Amino acid sequence: MPETLVVSWEALDALVGRLAEGVGGDYDLVLAITRGGLVPAGMLAYRLGLREILVAGAEFYLADGRTHEAPRIGHFPDSQLLPDQRVLVVDEVWETGETMTEVLARVRAAGGVPTSAVIHYKPGRSRVDGSPDHYAATVHEWVTYPYKAGG
Repeated sequence: MPETLVVSWEALDALVGRLAEGVGGDYDLVLAITRGGLVPAGMLAYRLGLREILVAGAEFYLADGRTHEAPRIGHFPDSQLLPDQRVLVVDEVWETGETMTEVLARVRAAGGVPTSAVIHYKPGRSRVDGSPDHYAATVHEWVTYPYKAGG
């Protein structure tokens, strides 16, 4: 079992504050990636003064830690909501980068201008070209956030 980093609510608040400073406020809306990105997206939206939050339903990791072959995107915002919108796409962690990459591609295909933001970036685990546009911290451990059941 890999080492685990347990993030408290206070630490999460500080990380979101750091992320908010980095991303600035030049966005039309926030797109939260479920499930892990919901809470950070809401916290970030408050800090940035953004009220419009959309949701992309994604599943990549299985309960046992394995992954599907590729991210599965269920619910996604209607493409008519995204053209010419500056979209801040938020997730809790960029591990393989595959989920974020898929969501960014869908936003671009709908005519939006996406920017990625995550709480934690795991550069040694990424399996895609590039990195998040913004992240609060790098980690190598498995991360348990205070809002995850059983954490």
